Amino acid sequence: MMVTTVSAAKTTPVTHPATAARTTAGAAPVKKPSFREQMHQAREDAIVLAVNKLLAEKGFESMTVDEVAAEVGIAKASLYKHFPSKEHLAAAAMVRILQRTQDFLAALPPGDSAVSKLRSVARWAMQVHLAGEMPLLPSENSSLRATLMGHTAYLDALTQVSDQLGEWIIQAQADGAINPAIPPTVVLYTLFARACDPVLGFMKATGQYSTEAIVEQVLMTCFDGLHTRQPG
Repeated sequence: MMVTTVSAAKTTPVTHPATAARTTAGAAPVKKPSFREQMHQAREDAIVLAVNKLLAEKGFESMTVDEVAAEVGIAKASLYKHFPSKEHLAAAAMVRILQRTQDFLAALPPGDSAVSKLRSVARWAMQVHLAGEMPLLPSENSSLRATLMGHTAYLDALTQVSDQLGEWIIQAQADGAINPAIPPTVVLYTLFARACDPVLGFMKATGQYSTEAIVEQVLMTCFDGLHTRQPG
């Protein structure tokens, strides 16, 4: 769930996949992509995976286009046929992780409470981070931030994820599971921060904790706080 958050993001509404499926029912069958098109898409997917890996390892500023090309095993000139710049490479990886986030949100059991869903999202994001699959946040003055703020697919996906989490946060506050005195936006940013929390790396580096233990302990500090709870 690696994101560059935007305040009160205003983007063009995106049609939900289920709605899109209904509106296209009865339309002509989608043409099967040619072998050439399939190969092009497979190479593009490989490029995005390589970018995601490098972003998770070293971040946008340290990653180079030469490293991406070497990771995929193609010439840099071939890479530029898919993505015109380093910024566009990174933006594609950011969109991909947000799409993974959307898929995870959609798969959560509808009967779970709002706070349970929020805990599940935070747990999943930290697991992805510890697996080395979560791109690191760009610095404030990074050229990537400017690219992302003009990237429609990124902003649409970010807005959808933020809106869904926001609904669950408000419901969890109404249920008494999250302190209603905390603004929902603050809770949202706190959840986003878990996806790039340096505490995860510090705990992993000690070698004293399993991935499961790291995730559960950070979840405890996030949702239950640090104060001692008195027996009821």
